[in-house]
Amino acid sequence: MSRLRFSSALAALAILGACATATPYQAALDGQKGYANQQIETNRWQISFAGNSLTDRQTVETYLLYRAAELTDQEGFDYFRVIQRETDADRRIVTTGFGGYDPFYSNFYCDYRFYSRTGRLYGYPHSWHRRRAGIRGFYGPFGYHDPFWGSSFDYREIVRYEATSEIMMGKGEKPDDPSYFNADEVLMNLSGRIVRPEV
Repeated sequence: MSRLRFSSALAALAILGACATATPYQAALDGQKGYANQQIETNRWQISFAGNSLTDRQTVETYLLYRAAELTDQEGFDYFRVIQRETDADRRIVTTGFGGYDPFYSNFYCDYRFYSRTGRLYGYPHSWHRRRAGIRGFYGPFGYHDPFWGSSFDYREIVRYEATSEIMMGKGEKPDDPSYFNADEVLMNLSGRIVRPEV
């Protein structure tokens, strides 16, 4: 195996290893997926949570709600109101594999077989064989398989969800309105569904 192929294989394994699990509940630092927040006013924040392709929509929205409650508690407030919330889905179609065929490393060698008008074979007799008489031209690996338009590609859809919300925090008893959430209750009820990064 050439050094280029070995390096490419290691890089692919590293990428697959990094994406082998769903995004845990973590801050989005150093290009990682996770939560981010921006303060707008004293009691008003914009928060978001972005997951990788293995993180389903429900998990992304749960982590967003948990982050809103956690931030409310950290800022010394008792409840928060969801002013607006939306979830975006980034959908992409990607190709996977070549069906066992590698267009960059397979069959790219000059193994042509040249024939005369009578069918006589010219070239290296120890590696080539005769073809039936009357066929002129050449035979080789090129032209018999199109790695880019053939049937070697498989296609699949990659979906990444990102949920964003704007919240307003308050103190005291939570108003009787479904858009308001008690921070402590949210933290208690959702804590069992939160997966944190491995240490």
